[in-house]
Amino acid sequence: MAHVPPDSVSGAGPAGPQGPAGAPTDPLRSILQALRPPGWVIDELQNKLVLFLNHVLQQEPAATERLRRQAGKPLRVQWGDFHFCVAPTRAGLLERVDPVQHPPELTVSLTQTSPAELVRRMLAGEKPAVDIQGDVQFAAEVAWLVDNVRWDVEEDLSRLMGDAAAHTLVGFARQAAQALKGFVARMPRPPSAGGGAA
Repeated sequence: MAHVPPDSVSGAGPAGPQGPAGAPTDPLRSILQALRPPGWVIDELQNKLVLFLNHVLQQEPAATERLRRQAGKPLRVQWGDFHFCVAPTRAGLLERVDPVQHPPELTVSLTQTSPAELVRRMLAGEKPAVDIQGDVQFAAEVAWLVDNVRWDVEEDLSRLMGDAAAHTLVGFARQAAQALKGFVARMPRPPSAGGGAA
């Protein structure tokens, strides 16, 4: 897998509201910023995430076929100053891409910047606020993948990060899928080239 600089280093400073004398008002944010892993660790984690996603996709021919139709279109997932950018390949899998050289055609942003508030809302079963910008057709395919690709991701992730963190992450993925579907439903679809069925 080609080396791509970790996208999360693009935010140099705190992204949240500031209190007196420039101090962050969210104590959990301050702790997370102080404990930020080095760039090479983030890079390796993102590579492992892509390998994991491709492992899941390879078991679903319908999923790889849908991604094949979107080959080369970068997708950016963003939360505060953390960014993760991938693009479907001609084989219907995912590869990391440099967002500077390959500007995203679809961006999914988690707009709740406070980690403490995000965790509180997730544990309360509330939907986190998600902003989606970009290619409607691509958003529809991503929403379909999240809804229809079946794997026990929560169990797999719990082996890596523990039950609570895995449950929270899977919950966020489900809420993001709902937001994607809402985005697609609100936007007019461009006419299909050639009139073929999707």
